[in-house]
Amino acid sequence: MKNKLPGYRKKELWWIYSFVLPPVLGFLIFGLAPILYSIYMSFHHWDMLSPPEWIGLANYVDLLKDEKFYKSIFNTFYLLLGIPIGMVVSLLLAILMNRKLKGISVMRTIYYLPVISPIIAVSLLWQWILNKDYGLLNNFLWQLFGIEGPNWLGEADWVKPSLILIGLWGGVGGTMVLYLAGLQSISSTYYEAAEIDGAGGWQKLKTITIPLLTPIHFFVVVMGVIGTFQSFSQIYVLAVDGGPEYSGATIVYYIFQNAFAYFNMGYASAGAWVLGLIIFLITLVQFKLSDRWVYQE
Repeated sequence: MKNKLPGYRKKELWWIYSFVLPPVLGFLIFGLAPILYSIYMSFHHWDMLSPPEWIGLANYVDLLKDEKFYKSIFNTFYLLLGIPIGMVVSLLLAILMNRKLKGISVMRTIYYLPVISPIIAVSLLWQWILNKDYGLLNNFLWQLFGIEGPNWLGEADWVKPSLILIGLWGGVGGTMVLYLAGLQSISSTYYEAAEIDGAGGWQKLKTITIPLLTPIHFFVVVMGVIGTFQSFSQIYVLAVDGGPEYSGATIVYYIFQNAFAYFNMGYASAGAWVLGLIIFLITLVQFKLSDRWVYQE
């Protein structure tokens, strides 16, 4: 005979299922169902008005023939250059913010504020700062150095560096906090032993701090790559129609444009799955290579 659960256990299970069910249903309805449907739609032509038309692999073939698709991928990979720059700047800031000084908490908060600022409002602010004619940055360059600044968001050669600059301003604070937590978790005995051996500041940074922070380096790189490949909001505001010569469009912007500007939802679904495959492969390679350089205590 099967053992029957006591009444109080049944009541506990009922409460457990009642709390678990809403998020599970939310995931199934708003997460898994759209994912599966996007696979189905990637093999169709659908303008969201007429019924879907089966076209097989035609969307994927057309995707690989589209010059804008390759431009958007190149632009996205270019923006990855901001990750190592941001890591260096964030680590230096974290080292400075790790000192016991009066008012250091206020300074940490100031550096972290861009992380929690509304991204659209910040993008509009940077649009004004980078304006060629009356922007704050060009006025600063002219008044202090006599340099006529470029058209940051209006020239193909300057759009991507501008986006990297904006990304650094908005993301350095969050990475700084991660590095700050990592620095504070490193035992002081390592540094004391290094000082006894005559190590200087650079030697301690190179042989102790940077190796012991490799788990944070790894996390920042993985999340930075994924975040860069998913970047959209700033591009939508700052690089109108993908920017000059499509120099500012990321792959997510390319997918959005095909879906909601050209109303080609099947083609956009194919692009989204190609993007997902790219992110998966890059992340997989990063995890495979992590054993070679990530130090685990």
